[in-house]
Amino acid sequence: MERASECCRGSVPLVLSGNQHCQSLERKMTLQRACERGDGQNLVTEDVTVVEGDVATISCRVKNSDDSVIQLLNPNRQTIYFRDFRPLKDSRFQLVNFSNSELRVSLTNVSISDEGRYFCQLYTDPPQEIYTTITVLVPPRNLVIDIQKEIAVEGEEIELNCTAMASRPATTIRWFKGNKELTGKSEVEQWSDMYTVTSQLLLKVGREDDGVPVICLVDHPAVKDLQTQRYLEVMYKPQVRVSQNYPVQGLTREGEPLELSCAAFGKPQPTDMRWLRVDDEMPQHVVVSGSNLLISNLNKTDNGTYRCEASNAVGKSHADYMLFVYDPPTTIPPPTTTTTTTTTIPTTITDSRAGEEGAIRSVDHAVVGGVVAVVVFAMLCLLIILGRYFARHKGTYFTHEAKGADDAADADTAIINAEGGQNNSEEKKEYFI
Repeated sequence: MERASECCRGSVPLVLSGNQHCQSLERKMTLQRACERGDGQNLVTEDVTVVEGDVATISCRVKNSDDSVIQLLNPNRQTIYFRDFRPLKDSRFQLVNFSNSELRVSLTNVSISDEGRYFCQLYTDPPQEIYTTITVLVPPRNLVIDIQKEIAVEGEEIELNCTAMASRPATTIRWFKGNKELTGKSEVEQWSDMYTVTSQLLLKVGREDDGVPVICLVDHPAVKDLQTQRYLEVMYKPQVRVSQNYPVQGLTREGEPLELSCAAFGKPQPTDMRWLRVDDEMPQHVVVSGSNLLISNLNKTDNGTYRCEASNAVGKSHADYMLFVYDPPTTIPPPTTTTTTTTTIPTTITDSRAGEEGAIRSVDHAVVGGVVAVVVFAMLCLLIILGRYFARHKGTYFTHEAKGADDAADADTAIINAEGGQNNSEEKKEYFI
C-alpha cells in the first residue's frame, strides 16, 4: 500500500542515532502549524510483506525534490541510512539506490524480529516523516497427517488429523478425498507470535475408498501447493458373481448340459468358496470342481436355486443362480392341404431364446399356410357346385322344347302332337278364320 507523508504526528525527532531525543516543545509547535497549513506532503512509501528468510526492499521517495536530506530509521528509531551513509552496523541492510528523489535499501534474511514500522524522514522546514510497515510471513514448518487406523474395515468411521505447525499467520487447512473436497474441523493454538493449526476429519469408508489418497492441503500466503497425503487401506468382504458358461446364450433344456462358474473378489482375497442348493440337497449327478458347477444331463428335478458362497477374514457373501429346465426342442409337422403342391416349413426350436422366437415365427407361417390351403379347397368346391348347377338348367331347356312328342309314332306325328306345334296351329287356324 502506498502511503503519503503524515506530518501531523506530533514530534518528529531529527536524529542520527537511536540515542538522540526529541526536539524542543517550540519545534513541536512549529511542526504542528506546518501540518495545519498542509505544507510538505511530498514523501511516498509502501508497506512491505516478505516471507521469512527472503529479502525486503524499503523505498523512501520524494515527489517534488528540493535536494533535502533523506534518512531511514528502524522500529527502534535508529538511523539505518543517512543519505548514502549507514551508521547502523547491521550488514544485512544494503543500499540499493540513492538520489535526491529516492533512498532505497534492502534487508536480507528477514526474520520475525525485523517486523515493525520503518520511518522515512525528509529534512525540510518543517521536517517530514512517513512510515512503512514490514510484515513477516512464516510458512508452516511441518505438515503431518495422523490416521486413527492404518487398516480400516468397510463401513467403519475413521479419524484423520492434519497438523500445520509454527506458521504466521494461522494456516487454513483443506481436505480432499481424491478430487472431492471434504469438510474438517480446525483448532488454532498460538505460541508467542506463531500459530499451530490442527484439522480433524471423520470419514466413513467403503470398499471403493481402498487405495484412494486423502490429501491435506494448506492455504497460506507464504507458501503455495503445500500438501501431504495418506492412502486409505480398506478391507471388505467378497463380492460374488455367477456366470453361465454353457449354454452361452439361450434356454436351459432337458437333456442338455449346464456349466456355471463363480468368481469372487475381496480384500483379503477369499480363501473359501463352495456351491450349495438352496432349500434342497444337491443332486448326485452334479459335479463341483473348484469354482465351477457342471450338470451333464439336465432334467426337471434339477430346477431350483444354486448358490455360490465365498468368505474371507471380513465376512461372507453369496450369489444365486435360478435354474429352470425347459422341455427339449420339438419340430412342428408341415400342414397338409388338398392342393397338388405341398410346402414344408421347418419349425425346429433351438436351445436359445433367439431359437425360441424363430420357432414361434415358423409356427405362425405354418398356420398361415394351412389357412390358405383351406381357402383354395373351398373355392374349388364352389366351382364344382356352380358347374353342375348350370349344366342341369341347360338340360331342362332342351326337354321343354320336345315335351309331348315322346309317344309319337313318327316324326310328323310328333310335330303335330307337340304342345308348341298344336298351339301354333290352333292359333294360326283361329287367326285365318
